[in-house]
Amino acid sequence: MNAPVDMALAECMESLARVLRLQRRAFDAERYPTLHVRRERLERLLALVTRHEDAWIAAIDRDFGHRSAHETRLAELLVVTAQAREAIRKLPRWMKARRVKTPLSFVPASARILAQPLGVVGVISPWNYPVQLALMPMVAALAAGDRVMLKPSERAPATAALLATLAGGYFREDEVAVIEGNAAVAGMFASLPFDHLLFTGSADVGRRVAAAAAENLTPVTLELGGKSPAILDVDADFARAAPRIAQGKLVNAGQTCIAPDYALVPKLRVDAFVTAMETAVRRLYPSAVRNPDYASIVDTRHYARLIGLIEDARARGARLVALADPPAGDTEHPRRLPPALLLDVDDDMAIMREEIFGPILAIETYTTLDDAIAKINARPSPLALYWFGDNRARRERVLRETLAGGVTLNDTLWHFAHPALPFGGVGASGSGAYHGEHGFARFSNMKPVFAQSPLAATRLLAPPYGRRFERVVSLLKSHFA
Repeated sequence: MNAPVDMALAECMESLARVLRLQRRAFDAERYPTLHVRRERLERLLALVTRHEDAWIAAIDRDFGHRSAHETRLAELLVVTAQAREAIRKLPRWMKARRVKTPLSFVPASARILAQPLGVVGVISPWNYPVQLALMPMVAALAAGDRVMLKPSERAPATAALLATLAGGYFREDEVAVIEGNAAVAGMFASLPFDHLLFTGSADVGRRVAAAAAENLTPVTLELGGKSPAILDVDADFARAAPRIAQGKLVNAGQTCIAPDYALVPKLRVDAFVTAMETAVRRLYPSAVRNPDYASIVDTRHYARLIGLIEDARARGARLVALADPPAGDTEHPRRLPPALLLDVDDDMAIMREEIFGPILAIETYTTLDDAIAKINARPSPLALYWFGDNRARRERVLRETLAGGVTLNDTLWHFAHPALPFGGVGASGSGAYHGEHGFARFSNMKPVFAQSPLAATRLLAPPYGRRFERVVSLLKSHFA
């Protein structure tokens, strides 16, 4: 590495440290922002989104090569505004100290839990939903009374630039700061001593982020991904299930961390499922690769990776079923990848070891529910799981016997959008959860407060120990028995 590059990196690190110092000083001067202050900040965030809808749509479209304005409005802007409005409405209840019932043995003492802001929260957001996954954590952090430093993905540069410009117009730098830059900048960002760091992205990068944060003992929330299964019960209604699986798989051309990654289908019903998926996709996305509702793959590197997954699977014996006509000389949208199914897959194929993150659905068969559950549990715990069927007993078995970050029954994705449900992974798919009140708690210190009474009997448990101590302990044992 030459001297000019070293100097540039050193200057970048000093710039990051300067912003962190600025925000920490501001937080030290206002350690418990009032309800009015927090609501006002959330109102500004809401305005930042709602007043610039066309600009957001254009920036994301530019980053992807093509992304439907309808998808951007629904999956990016509407989700953020719904969370912000939910926080504005419910902040009085969230901020209120919560009384905790005190056991009779501690009476007349009292106890409560006080939600206290942490300080400065760092957010590293990904490219696939560059507004939603940047601003959803910010909603939670601002509601909690924290300051925010955001590092958006360099793979969505137009959106990152717009985030930086608009944030500078709606927030002081000591409230919210957006840091643009490449992967090296992201690495330096992760090494800062934040009070909490949230990362959304791949497991490989997540490991590096967690390792960097560990140097400062910075608590982390990791929103990763994995291979999220859709299980079709033996008597599932494919006419109802297939359109919902197709929609969940193909929104944003499959570039969604909770998209169904593979389908577990009863062995004797595979052909019927393929037919149902073909029908569903052609209705949702007629002429998909030229359909304005169908997104492009974000860049040539990711496109090449997906083509490589398909070619590897076919070379190892998988069968490709195209769900749309391939592009023919489409120079306007060269990264439109036709949706497809891959049948006869096995664990030797890269597509069954890696998260697909594209418009390809792998089909795996099972003979018994035990078989299906075993297949899921043999893999790292997924970020999401989807069950299609009406049999309550089998559904409850799947819910009890598999581990996943979140579940939607008889549909896909919607557990993410529910404002009262936590969103997060488990095991290899992530750690920690946020959204709604759970996000408020994630970026707060839920401080326990025990208030002792002048009449406390705890003095009876103090030294010197003797008969009095033994009698009191015996009473406590009988009380807790």
